[in-house]
Amino acid sequence: MIRHVVLVKFRADVPAAERRAIYEALAALRGHLPGILAMSFGPNVSPEGKSLGFDDGFIIDFADAAARDAYLIDPAHKAAGARLVAALEGGRDAGLLVFDLDA
Repeated sequence: MIRHVVLVKFRADVPAAERRAIYEALAALRGHLPGILAMSFGPNVSPEGKSLGFDDGFIIDFADAAARDAYLIDPAHKAAGARLVAALEGGRDAGLLVFDLDA
């Protein structure tokens, strides 16, 4: 299983409704692509104060690397990803952290 962890820094002017819409577009991929086992989205709720500004994020569990790789090149993912990047503080370079675990 591949656990795809994405942490984001939304711009302060991005309303909660737009954040939800971005997550809904990503969640819709579960019915579109095989091999997605689970998804979780939302704000950081840790009391530790160690998020370094990455105060939102999501996790997608894929059956295997092939399922993750198919997701990465899928046009629907690319569209949802572009919408996400447009809402980030500093765009892709400063507002996005991606980490995959082979679980």
